[in-house]
Amino acid sequence: MANQPRIYSVKELNRYIKMMLEADTLLGDVWIRGEISNFTHHSSGHMYFTLKDKDSRVKCIMFASYNQRLPFIPREGTKVIARGNVSVYERDGNYQFYVTAMQPDGIGSLYLAYEQLKGKLEAEGLFAQERKKPIPRFPKAIGVITSPTGAAVKDVMITLQRRFPSVPVYLYPVLVQGTGAAPSIVKAIEAMNRFGKADVLIVGRGGGSLEELWAFNEETVARSIAASHIPVISAVGHETDFTIADFVADLRAATPTAAAELAVPHIEELKGQFKREKQRLEQAMRYRVRTRQEQLHRLKRSPFFMYPRKYMLDQAQRLDRLTEQLEDRMRRLSGKSAASLSRLQTQLAGHHPGERIAFAAKEVQSMSRSLEAAMTALIKNNRTKLHGTIRQLDALSPLKVMSRGYSLVYDESEKKLIKSVQDLQLGDVVKVKVADGQLDCQVWALKEDSIDGNR
Repeated sequence: MANQPRIYSVKELNRYIKMMLEADTLLGDVWIRGEISNFTHHSSGHMYFTLKDKDSRVKCIMFASYNQRLPFIPREGTKVIARGNVSVYERDGNYQFYVTAMQPDGIGSLYLAYEQLKGKLEAEGLFAQERKKPIPRFPKAIGVITSPTGAAVKDVMITLQRRFPSVPVYLYPVLVQGTGAAPSIVKAIEAMNRFGKADVLIVGRGGGSLEELWAFNEETVARSIAASHIPVISAVGHETDFTIADFVADLRAATPTAAAELAVPHIEELKGQFKREKQRLEQAMRYRVRTRQEQLHRLKRSPFFMYPRKYMLDQAQRLDRLTEQLEDRMRRLSGKSAASLSRLQTQLAGHHPGERIAFAAKEVQSMSRSLEAAMTALIKNNRTKLHGTIRQLDALSPLKVMSRGYSLVYDESEKKLIKSVQDLQLGDVVKVKVADGQLDCQVWALKEDSIDGNR
């Protein structure tokens, strides 16, 4: 019987296709160009649309978390280049293009270079909020780095003069577009840092196309802004224009005019604030003075100030009563203390050190006598045991045995004790040890006793 083929559900098939698409490295991060059609901006914030060209079309979705950062508003018929990944919407079985970034077409390689540099610098932490320097509330001097002939410098100067006319402004003229713009901006930032007079820098220009603003997307400009010891406010373009310089700067302004407004406070607003604070202070002081005056009037009308002698006599009588109470309490406390002292002296006499020392000395003498008697008895007992052991050792001594006529026979090397005639042969030399010396002998004959003891 042939093997039965595996049958998949529609959901399993769509899921498998989705996994295959998402595993493809090309489809995981791809750029496509097309024209927007069927555009819908849903109330959830997500954008649904179709990208098409003359030959084909693909359904797309851009989630709100991505489209919130779009520098333009997509419209029906807008030609764009979009970045994203291809996947499958399992429920309908349709493959879709999930867009993560999008830009109007016509910019091409410049936009790709912009995105790549932005990702690189962001990964290095140059956009991190914690590295940004605070803008001083009341700057001593402002440095402006921009074109000397553009509308931006006029807007900045007019705004600074209007808002805070007393602050000095140092203008460093630079190129703001073209091949020499980026080196010119970098040189100006470094020079203003060496100059050291300004404590805020405004770097920017008026609005324009991506190509015209490109100097502020150069890596050298971004790194010089990041390396500046003086806080930098970027003022590039209009509200919808974002450059790399905007992300690196310590503060981003939508326009050059807005940058000047962020750099200095408004003198008229400060005057109004000072005036309001002055009025509040004067009102507070008047209230405090009035309150103190009322307190003083109440004190003047009080009986204490009107009839001081009467209150002094009352206090004198009160002092006499308190003095009597204090003396009475002191006498009672003194009597209790004397009784307590007598009890403590009686208890102390029972614990006098001299008596305790004498009692301890008697105990030491008694224990010393007991210890001497015990040591004497122990020594006598051990001496008796020692004499008995010596007698036993003397009785078992080989020399004692040999003195009774016994001897020991060794081989010629004196290492082996001869215990049987079978250990010897005729002619062997033996050594015989007796009680008072040693004999060197040679075996001439061997006789062995029988088992029953007969020869």
